Amino acid sequence: MKKNIRVLIADDHMIVRMGLATLIGLEPDLSVVGEAENGESAIALAKELRPDVIIMDLMMPRTDGAETTALIRKEWPGARILLLTTFSTSDGISRALREGALGATLKNTNVEELYAAIRSVASGKRYLSPEVRQIMTDDPPLPLLSQRQQQILASMARGLTSADIAKKLNISFDMVRGHTKALLLKLGAGNRTEAVAIALRKQFIKSQP
Repeated sequence: MKKNIRVLIADDHMIVRMGLATLIGLEPDLSVVGEAENGESAIALAKELRPDVIIMDLMMPRTDGAETTALIRKEWPGARILLLTTFSTSDGISRALREGALGATLKNTNVEELYAAIRSVASGKRYLSPEVRQIMTDDPPLPLLSQRQQQILASMARGLTSADIAKKLNISFDMVRGHTKALLLKLGAGNRTEAVAIALRKQFIKSQP
């Protein structure tokens, strides 16, 4: 008899959790042992239930999927996490994979691929769906930004000048210029406007109201 793979679903949309639970319940070797509606709940349930696979949405309230993955893996290094996402850029997926997620597939995947992804991750194997691999190829993740570079980028998105940013962050004007130059280089941007546009598309920052 096949081993029963115990699955925890973490997604803030009830209809998604219900749909996944129904589909997973159709397979004799798969079962859903818990559902979490946010990152905090996912962390608590992972600690309590120790499921074989955690299906993790990337966009959740309180703590997002990447941060939740990092926190779960810190408490439980053996956790096997499968990302299920609607992200159309590689950076969110890449971040969660760096934090220890073992696989990733999109929410519009077909059911057979979902089953294959769950079983692959449960066995300890990396699984990236063809769609995810294509996203990673077409839109490669950008290099990591330092905390200071992230602060400067967010300030640029708010329309602050270099002088304004220097005053806000309590650093010298020359330091702002140096960080900005490095930031543009990392993003492959020719100017501040282009850097902000890339950051918005990559979801590094959110558009300002």
